[in-house]
Amino acid sequence: MGTVQIVFLVALAVIGLWLLAAYNRLVKHRNELGNAFAQIDVQLKRRYDLIPNLVDVARKYVQHERDTLEAVIAARNGAKSASEAAALKPTDAARIGALAGAEGALAGLMTKLAVVVEAYPELKADATLRDLSEELNHTENRIAFARQAFNDAVLDYNNAAQQAPTVLVADLFGFKEAAMLQSTQSEVERQVPRVAL
Repeated sequence: MGTVQIVFLVALAVIGLWLLAAYNRLVKHRNELGNAFAQIDVQLKRRYDLIPNLVDVARKYVQHERDTLEAVIAARNGAKSASEAAALKPTDAARIGALAGAEGALAGLMTKLAVVVEAYPELKADATLRDLSEELNHTENRIAFARQAFNDAVLDYNNAAQQAPTVLVADLFGFKEAAMLQSTQSEVERQVPRVAL
């Protein structure tokens, strides 16, 4: 075997090892992204379980707000379906986008429900409703932390898949760009309170 052949085989082995290492790194990042979404999914399921209980308590007091209560349940069901679809493939930007849209609609209706609760002092004073609301608030905080961890994992995955020369491996093996999960809070909740002095 000649020197040229040995150099060729060594170069081929180095390229093969680099391809293997790049592929494994992309798989690692994709799996971390999936794990991060699983953490969000746990909290979303908790929220989806709390919402019907909250609506049932409210229903006892506000019979004529039936449309709002039914809209909240319908939005909850839509968000739950979008979450289940996203959980199957958390790297799919379309599924994450659909989840963000469904969560935004749910957040808007939850804000409307909060306005309804404020309008009924006896409902607002209900101990069960207060407990459920507190649990929901804690869950929202957990979702925010899990969403941040997911978005960090998405950033790491996208960076790994888009850096040269790994982008060649990503394109070759179908590692598509993942989408970040945007905040699911309503515009009302995002507004910063103003303090007048």
